[in-house]
Amino acid sequence: MLHSNHVLVIDDEAERAGHLKIVLDFLGEPAQLISSHQVNQFFSDAHQPAQLLAVFLGEFDQAAFSLTGLLKALRQWNDEVAVILVGDLTAQQDALEDSYRRMIIGNLSVPPSYNKLVDTLHRARLYQEAQSSCKKASQRRPVHLFRSLVGTSREIQNVREMMAQVADKDVSVLITGESGTGKEVVARNLHYNSPRRDKPFVPVNCGAIPAELLESELFGHEKGAFTGAINSRAGRFEMAEGGTLFLDEIGDMPLNMQVKILRVLQERCFERVGSNKTQAVDVRIIAATHRNLEQMISENLFREDLYYRLNVFPIEIPALKDRSEDIPLLINELVSRMESEQRGSIRFNSAAIMSLCQHDWSGNVRELANLVERMAIMHPYAVIGVKDLPAKYRHVDLVEEEFVTEIKSTTQVNGTSFVSMNDTHLLPEHGIDLREYIANLEMSLIQQALNDCGGVVARAADKLCVRRTTLVEKMRKYDMSRQEVIE
Repeated sequence: MLHSNHVLVIDDEAERAGHLKIVLDFLGEPAQLISSHQVNQFFSDAHQPAQLLAVFLGEFDQAAFSLTGLLKALRQWNDEVAVILVGDLTAQQDALEDSYRRMIIGNLSVPPSYNKLVDTLHRARLYQEAQSSCKKASQRRPVHLFRSLVGTSREIQNVREMMAQVADKDVSVLITGESGTGKEVVARNLHYNSPRRDKPFVPVNCGAIPAELLESELFGHEKGAFTGAINSRAGRFEMAEGGTLFLDEIGDMPLNMQVKILRVLQERCFERVGSNKTQAVDVRIIAATHRNLEQMISENLFREDLYYRLNVFPIEIPALKDRSEDIPLLINELVSRMESEQRGSIRFNSAAIMSLCQHDWSGNVRELANLVERMAIMHPYAVIGVKDLPAKYRHVDLVEEEFVTEIKSTTQVNGTSFVSMNDTHLLPEHGIDLREYIANLEMSLIQQALNDCGGVVARAADKLCVRRTTLVEKMRKYDMSRQEVIE
């Protein structure tokens, strides 16, 4: 069994492998030697791949393995492994796919120089640490767990991926996007997926508080600091101690307050209004705005130094009109929430969904939520068609509606297919081919899972709650091309 810091050497040239083992042992990196003919047996035995530092790969029987095949076997056994090529495998390396080429962190000549070998081992440790860190982050905060951001579009997947990257980093985040896109939802997700999750999340709408009261609201005040200050009062910074302060609509903050916020970000301290006592503060700042701050800087309406303090990690939320393929899923999520809160229920037929997908949505998700709730009040427990929608949401001719509702399993919006979650309530007059419907639905969900998981079959299988072998068999059944999947 391998122990910590072990190195695996796969080389069919025994003498060279023996010399390399002597050098590695001398450097304090004990090596285990195997030939290419022992690889499969070695991987199937009860070895501990997590304790492996690196694999040195020399000559091997190319009748038994291609370089790609050997790297694939290594990755399936240990997806954190760093590979170092020994000897001349340059030509084969150049022909590798990018995903396999990234596994190779160095090439060593024979015999290797001391400096080169030490440097390569150091790089192997860094590679292993980086891979392990990414894996732990993925296990702790899988991208698909940001459920408040509903959708499978590429745009919303990018947002979830960026959130996963920065959630546990104690840096300032600036969230931009149109009003109603869900900027506070993103901020709350960042907080609840960070090490500060057990501390307060304190939101402040900078545009909703009068300018003359904003300083007191943020920093608190002492008794008698101004007319009406009959008691001392803690501000939002004190309330958020150890947690996250969310400054919504930061673009509406007056210039004089921007200076004071900048000082808190730089020095991590502040004073209450009417006090000369400095208080230290430990909060993470997440800011959001629908304004163009760079344009405001050019117009001297926003401080450039504060902008760069806030904009350490920017996240832009896409408008709903730019991800219309997410509308069916958003509608189902909104209806599900209404049902769980016992505020009624409603369904939309395929024609109504198609019509909504063609709307401009200037109010974004907030406008969609408003419409769903209004329809539930006006038509409780009904199936909403185009004729039931307010006039401005009707983008499908009423005479076409009966034809649209006969779409069997998928609808296309802007060239993107999605499965309508409500078609089961609308069996076409002439019936449907149930097997074809279920097959199309299954294929669509498998493809969505693969897309969400970057093409990694094992993770997609976990997401679908099936065995990996089951998923592979279904992919074969539906002739889903292996070239579309990165294993």
